[in-house]
Amino acid sequence: MFLDFFLYLKNNKLPVTITEYLTLLEALDKDVVEYDTTDFYYLSKTVFVKNEIFLDRFDVLFGQYFKDVSKIGAELFALIPEDWLKQNLSREFSEEEKAKIEAMGGFEQLLERLKELFEEQKERHEGGNKWIGTNGTSPFGNNGYNPEGIKIGNNKSGGQRSAVKVWEDREFKNYDDDLELNTRNIKMALRRLRILTREGVEDELDLEGTIQETSRNAGLLDIKMQASKKNKVKVLLLLDVGGSMDDYIELCSELFSAAKYQFKNLEHLYFHNCIYETLWKDNERRGERVSTWEILHKYNQDWKVVIVGDASMATYEITSPRGSIEHYNEESGLTWLQKLSDHFPNLVWLNPTTSSYWQYTQSIKIIRDWSENRMFPLTISGITQAMKCLKNSKIRYEL
Repeated sequence: MFLDFFLYLKNNKLPVTITEYLTLLEALDKDVVEYDTTDFYYLSKTVFVKNEIFLDRFDVLFGQYFKDVSKIGAELFALIPEDWLKQNLSREFSEEEKAKIEAMGGFEQLLERLKELFEEQKERHEGGNKWIGTNGTSPFGNNGYNPEGIKIGNNKSGGQRSAVKVWEDREFKNYDDDLELNTRNIKMALRRLRILTREGVEDELDLEGTIQETSRNAGLLDIKMQASKKNKVKVLLLLDVGGSMDDYIELCSELFSAAKYQFKNLEHLYFHNCIYETLWKDNERRGERVSTWEILHKYNQDWKVVIVGDASMATYEITSPRGSIEHYNEESGLTWLQKLSDHFPNLVWLNPTTSSYWQYTQSIKIIRDWSENRMFPLTISGITQAMKCLKNSKIRYEL
């Protein structure tokens, strides 16, 4: 069971290692936790999750794998040595309770009945006098009472939340790097593209240089100044608007707001579906168009290009002359995209649609091929990788 659980986490892109799996087994072998769903949940989460961005993913996967809470208990019980269980039961009960148990058939009969219930019970149970559960008079469970009882699960005071509630609450979902961005997260992700240079007036103390020169002068102070660091990166932001992109208006607005805050040298233009021979500066007044050729001549190769769009359209809008749904373009969209990538070596495409759907949309596949897999999802992880790609053109996004 535990090996299957480990493989389930690994196959669902949670970075777990065999060392951590062995650590979990060792902890169970040494009775670090009770044989209880809540305890096992916290133990396995502690062992397997090493980065906060995976906390929510673990909760989701744990809930998917252990849909039936009793499944955990049954498998755990199967691993408990009978002698160990008898010893622990002896410590749990008072002498009076032990006498009653012996009068009812002894520990052996009690354990046999527990095994039968584990096989029969298929769901969580609360109250009553038969099944393994809580707040009842069954011999098996917690937070209840029966002198012939085996404690199953957490027997703490009332109000204790079940493990199901713990992982279903998903308290760490905001840490997940696959969530869509908000303005604050976008700002943090965009900082990955900061390229700091020193230019202009030397108005800042160069502490390291001052120490070095003073040392060379046998302790005679020699103050050195330097220009302050400034983020000199230049970004050209191209935004797809209208049609299917209307679903992402709020997200794109947040991206635009964060980009304006983060980059001093930012220019933005708009297009619809695919880039052709013209773009426009004002989305509300599309009549004021600017030639794409002019953009290629105005901005040199130092500019980083970020294209934002869902890339979802008819394939002829990309591949065919006169394929645009708004005008008759003499050259295909793919031709203009190629001119763009030839001129700007540092270029990425951010796609707000879920990346798991990309392979099913032909137009997305075409643009991904054109971009040489420099299309990234508009998530915390995706935009972070995109910013790294703009600094290191070898970085790619693989599905």
